[in-house]
Amino acid sequence: MSDYHHVAEIERVLDGAVTGRDGFVSASWRRCVELYGMDPTRRDPAHIVTEAELREHRVQAERMIAAARSSLKTLFRQVAGQNYVLLLTDAGGVCVDFFGDDLFVEELRGAGLYLGSNWSEDLAGTCGVGACIVTQEPVTVHQDDHFGNAHTGLSCTAAPIFDSLGELAAVLDISLLRSPSPKRSQNLAMSLVTNAARRVEMANLMAEGRRDWILRVSDRPEFLDIDPEAAVRLDGAGRILGYTRGARRLFPDGGGVLGRRIDEVLGMTVDDLPDLMRDRPSEDRMIEMRDGGALFGHAIAPQAPRSALRSARRGGPLAGLTQGDPAMTEMLNRAARLARTSVPLLVCGETGTGKTRLARALHMAGSAGGFVMLDCAGLTPEALRQGCAGARGGATTLLLRRIEDMPEETMVALSAILDSRNDLRAITTTCVAPDRLELPLPLFHRLAGATLSIPPLRQRRDLSWLVNLLLRRRAPEDMRLSPSARAELLGRDWPGNLRELEHVLDVAIALCEGRVIDQQDLPAPVTMVSGSTEAEEPLEQVMEACGWNMARAARRLGVNRSTVLRRLRRAGLRPPT
Repeated sequence: MSDYHHVAEIERVLDGAVTGRDGFVSASWRRCVELYGMDPTRRDPAHIVTEAELREHRVQAERMIAAARSSLKTLFRQVAGQNYVLLLTDAGGVCVDFFGDDLFVEELRGAGLYLGSNWSEDLAGTCGVGACIVTQEPVTVHQDDHFGNAHTGLSCTAAPIFDSLGELAAVLDISLLRSPSPKRSQNLAMSLVTNAARRVEMANLMAEGRRDWILRVSDRPEFLDIDPEAAVRLDGAGRILGYTRGARRLFPDGGGVLGRRIDEVLGMTVDDLPDLMRDRPSEDRMIEMRDGGALFGHAIAPQAPRSALRSARRGGPLAGLTQGDPAMTEMLNRAARLARTSVPLLVCGETGTGKTRLARALHMAGSAGGFVMLDCAGLTPEALRQGCAGARGGATTLLLRRIEDMPEETMVALSAILDSRNDLRAITTTCVAPDRLELPLPLFHRLAGATLSIPPLRQRRDLSWLVNLLLRRRAPEDMRLSPSARAELLGRDWPGNLRELEHVLDVAIALCEGRVIDQQDLPAPVTMVSGSTEAEEPLEQVMEACGWNMARAARRLGVNRSTVLRRLRRAGLRPPT
């Protein structure tokens, strides 16, 4: 179809005409014009994020990338020689993993079929990834299904990947630069990509559920152990903790899946799971359904904790920092293996997430004897030298809190100290993402041998356990929360993280007149009227408002003068002459 006829068809769709396109394509075309203000005649280049932004997207998607790698490799082998390219994007449409033919890398990059490309619908128009994110269903956007003329030569088939809580986590896309004209030519691609997406969800659930029961189900016994259609993760009472998207069909009432008991829909309880393990032939592992149907089941028993955390689970210093949160557990497994090394560690996380607590636990789990903690805000070179001078007579942990606030002249002194003292093991904490940390590159590499990131409280799945733990530590033994108070706590965003939770519980304990903390005993969430001045105002505007007075600008931004100076240099800004 010519560009002219393509634009004319879009105009007819906007006028309400039915042109034979798939409904989701026509709906997307209308959004592109009416919602995003796009022009189909423009040949906009591919939208590529910066390298720093790509690193951040890849860090956020690290667990899903790991879960998807094996399936992507298998899928790429299946289509080898057919000029397909595979993209794994995050839920926002940014490509975080890529498989393609090295011979066509430049052409793929130019078409946006490469790492860092952003295929969200509001940027790229109608496309496979964007339509998949909107519909949350597998789609094929073939040639002139695309909105923009720059993409009408592509054929893109995409399938959604959901996390174990049922939320969209990623999109798997298989694309061709050039393909046969009939859309049905991509039917095989659709089958391959949907099967691969299902396997990624399965791999992700299996990785999360090592210490829980996993029940995998299939309609056919021959596929049960090798490629089942769905799976659920269960606690000891048979309640669902996580699931693959295919497991929704077990609950056809349309209600939520998490927290439901498996015996609501299957003629079995959690006590029957051992009978569904591999030691019985798959055809004998039949499960009757409450609606009269039947499935075949494969149960996988909880595994023992990884060896790196076994000592911690018996009461070691890393014990008690989580109970079942997947991101925390994965981070602590890594921390336990790094604790006894001399590798310098950078501990990242929002304010109040427990960075200092983790750093102390790492010290206790390691082999260092001495412990020196220094706050970096306003730290002078002389105070740094004095603090390190007392660390003699064996290996010492040097904890540097909020390295982003260290004055520039002190950073120079710190680099010299670390160069001359091999008995110091640095553990550094920061509230800033590693790729946004403004440190001299040599110092950054002296401090960040490995990075440990603590998830914010709002993303943790063990919040209820943390509430119970902190309440036991701070309240009389017989004090408890009412159901409404607990629901209120579990529903908050917690911008101050653990520190904010501790303060809220302290206030509630003080205000409670009986032994049951009710919702009215909880202080209202504290809402900041505005974010930081730095985030709201450009640096040049701040400097002008402060008359280019370095000290006033530093106070306004809440940073040190040396930080302001560094940022001015990076931005190439100078006071007006």
